[in-house]
This record gives sequence, C-alpha cells and structure tokens, in this order.
Amino acid sequence: MALTTLIYDGTFEGLLTAVFEVYAHRLQQVKLHVGELQNAAMFEQVMHVVTDETRGGRVLKGLKERLSPMGVQRLYVAHLAGIAGEDANLLGYMRYAFDSEMNIEEDYGNRYVLRVSELVRMMRREKHRMEAFVRFQQLSDGTFYAAIEPDFNVLPLLNRHFKSRYADQKWMIYDIKRKYGLYYDLHDTQFIEMDFAETGKPGVAVAAYSEDEAVYQHLWKNYFNSVNIASRKNTRLHVRHIPKRYWKHLTEKI
Repeated sequence: MALTTLIYDGTFEGLLTAVFEVYAHRLQQVKLHVGELQNAAMFEQVMHVVTDETRGGRVLKGLKERLSPMGVQRLYVAHLAGIAGEDANLLGYMRYAFDSEMNIEEDYGNRYVLRVSELVRMMRREKHRMEAFVRFQQLSDGTFYAAIEPDFNVLPLLNRHFKSRYADQKWMIYDIKRKYGLYYDLHDTQFIEMDFAETGKPGVAVAAYSEDEAVYQHLWKNYFNSVNIASRKNTRLHVRHIPKRYWKHLTEKI
C-alpha cells in the first residue's frame, strides 16, 4: 500500500483540512509535511492540501461530537507547541478519535493519546514559567514591554493571565524566537510583528533593550506609524498563529 505525503501549511486549520482529505480519499499510510518537499521516495504519492475553512470546520465539528470541550482544547494546545514531527501524532490522535466508538481521551494505553497528554503538560509547564518570570520594562509612551524566548509557542496561552492582571495598562509581550508579539491596548489584544533586523541586531531583542532603549523606541514608533496602513496589515500572521475563532479553546485549565 503506497505511502501518501500530505503537504500542508502548518496551521491548525491546515491540519484539520488534511484530516478531511485522509477520510475523503480513504488514505491509510499517511505522512504529513509542512512546506516544500525536497525529495519524494519512489512510489510515494504526494498531495498538496489547500487549507479550507469549510472542510476543516467539518472535521472540528466531528471532533467536538467525539471529544469533550477540554479534549478539543488539549488537542489544539498540543498543536500550538509547534514541535517538528508531532503533527503525525496529532493526526493519529484524531484518526483514533474518529475510528473509535467511545471517548478516547483517557485511553493512555494508546500512544497518540499519551503523546498529546505529554505535549499538553510541556505546554502547561512553559506557560506557568512565562507567567512567573515575565518582567516588563516601561517605554517612554507608558507601554510596558517584555521580551520572551520560550521553548514552545505559549504566547497565545498568556493572553488571559496578563490581560486580567494588567488590565489598566498597555503592554506588549514579544516572542523573539518566533518573531511575533501580543499587544494589549486597554481594550483588546492583538498579535503583531516588528522587524528587529532594522536595528542591526536581529534576534537579540533582550540584549538590544539593555544596551539601547532607543532601539525599541524606534521600532515601537515605526510600528504605530504603519499599523493603520492597509498594505502593512498582516492577516496571515494572525491565521498562522491563532485565529480568534479558536481563542475560546484556550482557558486556564490546560
């Protein structure tokens, strides 16, 4: 039986769409790949998955019928970790959920269920570590800024904690490893990106701040000068990291 490689964009919606294709084409042996595939093995079939909200939505609806709300949330958090190669385990988890007649969330004898649980624990530990050790420094416009470099993509999980704790001040937490930040403007939060390469110190945000606060003032000013320009809107950034319709799946209970 031929192996089929599904190439997708790495997003959660893309993963859900890939699951749709697995069942639509009755694929058995499947491998997931993010981005361009350099070399395909002999007899390997390659399928490019186009992320589709409708198809992904059908898969998500099916998961909600087979998993508890917490189970869906844990699956999404495991995906957020962004660990290379783990998408195969997430696919296995979803296939197991669809192919079983009972709820599989506590079937830790299954390697996919066990691995999702391990990923969630890793994310939980990193989330709590960030909540405990994030330190803000105040910029000249009154905004509080913090740079972080977590092992996993936990920035979306920090939204509720910091929005609640610092509801009366503007703040931004920037993940310098993944090059995007979470900004709170006293009303709502949004994801943003800033080009630190302009400073001549790409990727060394923490050091740059301690050496030269003007670097951040410059970046911050440029961000707000361009944020309302239609051509600079980065909707792909929001889709890539965490579309707002999935925020409801992120609570303090992971």
